[in-house]
Amino acid sequence: MKYDDFLPIYNSGPEATYKLLLSIMENNLKQNVHLSQLESRVQDLEAQANKNSDNSNKPSSSDPFVKPKSRRKKSGKSPGGQKGREGKTLEMTVNPDHIERHRVKCCDDCGESLEGQPAEAIERRQIYDVPPQKITVTEHQSEMKTCLKCGNKTRAAFPTEVNRPVQYGTHLKSILVYLNQYQMIPYKRTLELFNDFYGHQISEGTLFNSIAAVHEALEPVEKTTIELLLQSPVNYADETGARVNGNLNWMHVVCNDKLTHYAPHAKRGMEALEDIGILPQYDGILVHDFWKPYFKLACRHGLCNAHHLRELTGIQELTEQKWPEELSELLVEIKDTIESSDKGLTDIQVENFSKRYDLLIEKGYSENPPPPETAVKKRGRQKQSKARNLLDRLKEFKSEALAFMYDHRVCFDNNLSEREIRMFKVKLKISGEFRSEVGIKMFCRIRGYIAMLKKNSLPILESVNLALLNKPFMPQQ
Repeated sequence: MKYDDFLPIYNSGPEATYKLLLSIMENNLKQNVHLSQLESRVQDLEAQANKNSDNSNKPSSSDPFVKPKSRRKKSGKSPGGQKGREGKTLEMTVNPDHIERHRVKCCDDCGESLEGQPAEAIERRQIYDVPPQKITVTEHQSEMKTCLKCGNKTRAAFPTEVNRPVQYGTHLKSILVYLNQYQMIPYKRTLELFNDFYGHQISEGTLFNSIAAVHEALEPVEKTTIELLLQSPVNYADETGARVNGNLNWMHVVCNDKLTHYAPHAKRGMEALEDIGILPQYDGILVHDFWKPYFKLACRHGLCNAHHLRELTGIQELTEQKWPEELSELLVEIKDTIESSDKGLTDIQVENFSKRYDLLIEKGYSENPPPPETAVKKRGRQKQSKARNLLDRLKEFKSEALAFMYDHRVCFDNNLSEREIRMFKVKLKISGEFRSEVGIKMFCRIRGYIAMLKKNSLPILESVNLALLNKPFMPQQ
C-alpha cells in the first residue's frame, strides 16, 4: 500500500487504522505460511530428484549411471597384488590322468632315423582341461534264484533310487536343479546348456519334476529351520515384491548367520506374517528396517542403521546441516569400537555414547523446528520435513536404533536379510516373473536350503544330490 492510500484511512481515526494494520498482519502471516509451504515443497522435490541408493532406501538398480559414493575408508594400498605376497599359479601334478609321449623320429639336421635310439631326457608340460562331457547309461541287473530246498524264488533288490525300468539319475537331476534354482538360468536356456554340454535333449517336464523332487525332499529341512529360528536369540527380517503370473506378491525372509527361511505371500502386512507363522511366535530380537507391521509383533526390536546412514546422507545433502554427518560418524564410531574390543563396551563408554547421541538429536531439532501451524486444521498428523521425521524416529526408538550397542549379538545393520532378499531381484531380472504359485514356493524352499549351504560352507551341487537321495543337510543353530 502506498502512502497516499494509507493517509485517508489514518485521518479517519484510530479504529480504521487498527483494522487496516490487522488486515496487513493477517495477509503477511498468510504469505509467510504460503512461502513456508512453497519452500517445503521445493525441498521435497529437490530431495526426490536427488534420491539414489546411497542417500535413501531406493534400490541400486534405479540409480543413474554414475559412480556411487562409498563409505569404505581407503586402505592406502595400490590396486592388485601387494609387494611381498606369495603368488599362486598352476602347479604340475605328480600323477597326471593321461600321458602323451611325443617321440623323436629323425634328426632335424641330417634326417637320420632315431626311432630305435632311447631318449636321453624328457621335458614335461601339463594341460589342465575338462574332457568332453557325455551321459553314461548304467544298466542295473537284478538276479533271481530259486531255492533248491524250499522252492522259494528270491530276487536281488535294486538300489532305492532305481525304481523304474528307465530313468534319469540323481546326479543329472541335481545338475538341472543347480543350473535353474541356484544359477537362476531360465528353463529353456537350462535345457539348451545341458544339450550343448552333454549332447542330450532334456524336456521341460523332466526339469520341473527334478525341481519338484528336491522341493519335496527338503520339507523336513524347512520344518527344522523354522524350529531353530524360533529358538534363535536374534533374527533378521525383510520383504520385497515379486510378480507371480502378472500379480504382485511379496517375498518374506527371516534369517540369521546360519539359517534362512523364505516364504511367498499375496499380502505384505500382518496377514502374511501370521500365515507364515514364524514371527508371531518369536520372542527374541528382530532386526528390521522400521517397517511398521513388525512393531505389532510381541518380540523385541532392533533397527537397521545402514538405512539411517543413507537417510542422514540424504538430509545432509539437502539441508547442508552438520548434525547428520556428526550422527553418522557417531554410529560408525560405536560400531568400530565394538568390533575392535574383545570384551565389549564398558558402562562408561555406553553412557558416553548415549549422551552424545542425545545431544546430536537435540541439535538436529534446534536446526529443524516444527512447521508453523496453519489456520485451517487438517485431520491426521501435520506434515513435517524429512529431517524432523527422522529425528522423531531416532529419539522415540533410541533403544532400537542402538540395539547393537546394548547387545553385541545384534548386528549394526540388516544386511543379512537384505543380501538374502536381493537374490530374488536377480532372479526376476534374469528370468522375469514367476509363472505360478507352485514355482515360487519351490524356488523359496530350495533357495533357503542353498543359502544355508553357503553359510555352512558346504558344496551345493553335492548337497542337492544328497537331497534327491533323501539325505539332505539338516541345519543346526
